[in-house]
Amino acid sequence: MLLPRLLFVLSLGPLGWAGTDIVRTGQGAVEGLGAQPSGVRQFRGIPFAKPPVGELRWTEPQPPAKWTGTRAAKEFGPRCMQLPIYGDMGFRSNGVSEDCLYLNVWTPAKAANAKLPVLVYYFGGGFQAGDGSEPRYDGESLAARGIVTVTISYRLGVFGFLAHPELTRESAHHGSGNYALLDQRAALLWVKANIAAFGGDPARVTIAGESAGSIAVSAQMASPLSKDLMAGAIGESGSILGALSAVPLSEAEAQGVKFGESMKTPGLAALRAIPAQQLLEAAGKPGAARFSPTVDGYFFPEDPAAIFAAGKQAHVPLLAGWNSEEMNGRAVLGRDEPTPENLEKAILRLYGEHGAAVAKEYHASTNEEARDVATALASDRFIALSTWRWLDLAANTGGKPVYRYYYSRPRPAMRAALGNATAGLAGGVVRATGTAAAAPRPAPRGAVHSAEIEYALGNLAGNQVYDWTPDDAKVSALMESYFANFIKSGDPNGDGLPVWPVVRKGGPAEYMHIDVESKAEVEQHRGRYELLDRLGK
Repeated sequence: MLLPRLLFVLSLGPLGWAGTDIVRTGQGAVEGLGAQPSGVRQFRGIPFAKPPVGELRWTEPQPPAKWTGTRAAKEFGPRCMQLPIYGDMGFRSNGVSEDCLYLNVWTPAKAANAKLPVLVYYFGGGFQAGDGSEPRYDGESLAARGIVTVTISYRLGVFGFLAHPELTRESAHHGSGNYALLDQRAALLWVKANIAAFGGDPARVTIAGESAGSIAVSAQMASPLSKDLMAGAIGESGSILGALSAVPLSEAEAQGVKFGESMKTPGLAALRAIPAQQLLEAAGKPGAARFSPTVDGYFFPEDPAAIFAAGKQAHVPLLAGWNSEEMNGRAVLGRDEPTPENLEKAILRLYGEHGAAVAKEYHASTNEEARDVATALASDRFIALSTWRWLDLAANTGGKPVYRYYYSRPRPAMRAALGNATAGLAGGVVRATGTAAAAPRPAPRGAVHSAEIEYALGNLAGNQVYDWTPDDAKVSALMESYFANFIKSGDPNGDGLPVWPVVRKGGPAEYMHIDVESKAEVEQHRGRYELLDRLGK
């Protein structure tokens, strides 16, 4: 059964409120948690596809089964198979399982005909970990602003991206891999067919995400399978145009064959018979292949960069940006002190014959400048450059408004009661084991990777790690207002907010610098991005 049928199946039957906390979907009725003090109703763990297990492992997602009676939607479904890569991730999911294709809905609607704007949010975690149940992605705050908010799960790692010649041969589309991206698309199809029953408008769906989630947003924009399923896009730190990039199918298939050989299996049937946990652990061993998005000829008919360059992507408003310290300058300097001389030496080492040109763009005159410039270069190499490419191409070829931000609010100090722990990338803490002290990390000077999530989604109160201040609340209120306005209208601007200019085609871009005192600024370092873009890194 092929994916195009999914939309047809999900569209069957009259949809609407069946009771105060009961909604009828195309598969059957679901009963949520009921109205919260905010007035928002929550529905958790709704299946949007069949469990991708057994013969459905490494196939595109299939339509979910129907049920009779009313299905409880009060607990988050299991998170997809993953190792504890990020020790500070917090989950509310019902364990870990290969059966994991579920979504969650927060709605403020009082009736099914409310036609409210919709947000579908993709979690981050390097396509290796994460889940839609994480508290930092909670949808209640945005829902309270009049937005039907959805989080989803999608397959990860070897389960989400394995390509293999046998998989390609059995596919009606003559490609393999990208199951995670197809899961995300299947969730959008479910939303298109069912979100009106929750008071949402299927014609006003904005997709958003951070890190791998942001990369996923850019991927969905690029794919001809998804580009008509969205009305807007938000990306926080990262795009498929240089971060976790799509590789040629032949390369991905070779990785899949290599992985199969490492499992000592004669073919695809044997790989499908291996227990999920065994596959997961094998794929997580040091030196194991990393499974990547693939130019499979189906989800991506060509390289995503070529799609954006030709203007074949979704022509929708885009809001995207990155943080001031996506990566610490030590990633460039190593153990050397931040001096102009050491910075230049590091750049020459990294870029060889192109080092002089790069050093000219990333120049520092003082030790303080060297520290900041090293951080900027490290952040650009890690994920900011890919985000810039996305924004620049969308502004040039997308034909719709593009809004760029630069986020620099550092998280406040951690709460003293947490004791011996260090801050982690997921907004939580990494605790020491036994009597060992937590490994020290360089103190951030800006906004680290993922720091903006709780601010943008209005979830500071749900994160008990940091000692939030009134200034943090101010930044969160501003950023969430910008996001809410964009989701509702395709424009972040609104009464009482600093004016956020559109990125103009050609020339220096204007962007919103988000911090305690937010303001529009004009980019000063376009030459850096143009040079790194030409160098491909």
